[in-house]
Amino acid sequence: MTDDQLRTIFKALADARRLAIVRTLERDGEVCACNLLDGLDISQPTLSHHMKVLCDSGLVRCRKDSRWCHYSVDAAIAREVSTAFGLLADAADSAGDGASVSNGPCADGCADACKRDAPCDCGCGGN
Repeated sequence: MTDDQLRTIFKALADARRLAIVRTLERDGEVCACNLLDGLDISQPTLSHHMKVLCDSGLVRCRKDSRWCHYSVDAAIAREVSTAFGLLADAADSAGDGASVSNGPCADGCADACKRDAPCDCGCGGN
């Protein structure tokens, strides 16, 4: 999976409703769009938009049956995303508690200042 594909999936999952949809699909398996609407407080056109974003990301598949769309999570893509998160978790574990994963700015403990976009005074070169 390329970085662009992974970024597209993360962007799709950044929306709370799309994340809820994916969780529903993971829990229930293949679900008809009409049944997804029942669990969400959104209109059909809004659901269609969210499903297009998820399908375009590759994480969700659509199977058309007559006039209905049935959606499911693409298991192979979900495994690749899980692997990417696992690599990130491994990097964090090897860095230790409170340490930066990279050796770049903020490795000296000034991460909080840099997260606030405040000037960093430790000399690390951050913000």
